[in-house]
Amino acid sequence: MSIAPRWAALAAATAALIAVTATGCSSSDSKKSDAKSSPSAPAASSGGGSTAAIPVGAGPQSSYTAQKQPAPGTCHYQYTADKQPLPDPKCTPGATNPKVTQATLKDTICKSGYTATIRPPVGVTNKEKTANAESYGYKGSPRDAEYDHLISLQLGGDPNDPRNLWVEPPSPGHKDGAGPNNPKDVVETKLKTAICSGKTDLVKAQQAIAHDWTTALNTLGIKDSGKAPAKGVKETKDADDD
Repeated sequence: MSIAPRWAALAAATAALIAVTATGCSSSDSKKSDAKSSPSAPAASSGGGSTAAIPVGAGPQSSYTAQKQPAPGTCHYQYTADKQPLPDPKCTPGATNPKVTQATLKDTICKSGYTATIRPPVGVTNKEKTANAESYGYKGSPRDAEYDHLISLQLGGDPNDPRNLWVEPPSPGHKDGAGPNNPKDVVETKLKTAICSGKTDLVKAQQAIAHDWTTALNTLGIKDSGKAPAKGVKETKDADDD
């Protein structure tokens, strides 16, 4: 073979090799590019149960009717380490009153007597309480349990949404037949005071008490001396329905 044909063959082989190499690099670069442009998995949320969105209820009504409760035995009480009762979050996640917002505080919960204007009548709540006791399997005396708004009316809780009401059993230290002993009421009043004085946000307070009323004050950085009122001094509260 002459020199010219040999050079021609060598040049052709070299060109083929370059083409194959270029194709491989292009494919690799394409894969890298695709990998970079592919959306990454969403970052895990750092929020806990206290930051979950709370359902919004129907709000105050001109006339209330007894609401359907969860089926008997489908709700289960939870308890803190010191035996304070908490509701089943699946049955009672809480529900807010749409009329109460950060912008309407002065005309709603921070206005004296507001909760009395939106509270359902006892004739309605007594029927709901009986049915809800069956939902939770409560076997104690109805007189010793409070039909409680998880997010109280004074914190902008919905008045009659079944997701915001539960038969709250007595706290530790209760004496049978003595009626409800509910330290949660005092927590609610302290939260309301903090909201109306601008020390905490409405929504944050609602989330905190819906998550765990026993830790709500600490979660929001609201000081609680833990001391009982001085003898002869009654701590004011705006209690929920019994």
